[in-house]
Amino acid sequence: MRVVFMGTPDFAVPTLHALHEAGHEIPAVYTQPPRPAGRGKQEQTSPVHRAAEALGIPVCHPNTLRNLDAQADFLALQPELAVVVAYGLILPKAVLDGPTRGCLNVHASLLPRWRGAAPIQRSILAGDNVTGVTIMRMEEGLDTGPMLATAKVPVDEKTAGELHAELAEIGSQLLVGTVAHLDEIRPEPQPDFGATYAAKIDKAEARIDWSKPAELIEREVRAFAPFPGSWFELDRERIKVLRARVVGVNGAEGTVLDDKLTIACGNAAIRPLLIQRAGKPAMEAEAFLRGKPVPAGTVLRTAP
Repeated sequence: MRVVFMGTPDFAVPTLHALHEAGHEIPAVYTQPPRPAGRGKQEQTSPVHRAAEALGIPVCHPNTLRNLDAQADFLALQPELAVVVAYGLILPKAVLDGPTRGCLNVHASLLPRWRGAAPIQRSILAGDNVTGVTIMRMEEGLDTGPMLATAKVPVDEKTAGELHAELAEIGSQLLVGTVAHLDEIRPEPQPDFGATYAAKIDKAEARIDWSKPAELIEREVRAFAPFPGSWFELDRERIKVLRARVVGVNGAEGTVLDDKLTIACGNAAIRPLLIQRAGKPAMEAEAFLRGKPVPAGTVLRTAP
């Protein structure tokens, strides 16, 4: 099939590779424009951009698809199908209606739960036991289109980074299988019941509030690992917590309770297991404490 691929982050790369390996003709890949990144603020292309170039596929990166010229360029490709994975731009009706077989989206949740920008993180934060991937036919609403296929994945104790990698691979195979049997699949409308919205993660959410229950803080740690990373301040230094365990002891909120950096929360406590200092690689908490002991009784601030 003649497929235009539209995606930007690492999550989208496995699906691009899977479509290519399945033998589909990909006349162009659409992705977000290069943007300044890193300490040097030099322009960097997206992961999908780099993957497409490695495969020898032409790359398009318009700032918008709302103007007529951009839409004409897309339609000139004469796609049978568009596959969209975390592209990041709104597709106007002219683009949605352009491919003769429609536009399919790979979404990292079990729709209608967690429509929107951050489904993986919001699923962990909510304490969901199961998440997954949905292949849907796109329409003008936000992740509201009819569903063609789903795959379920247990959340367990996974971080957002771990779920991200797992769902990206599962989604790529689910998409290729869906395309292969597109004529045989009857789309299923999304139910109204159970719809939730996965708002984009605000970096301000990542600062640990010790007044919250330990169970919630532990979920925040997993949801924000590896980025932006839950953090607290110690001696004016920002310390990220990338893995933690709930400990069934109580104390004054934000107080270090022992020499293992067990920290009291609003209910119970957490013990960081994997941490990261600014500009340093992640390390086990035990290694951190050997170099920088934190005595019991130390009080960590909850708010600026």
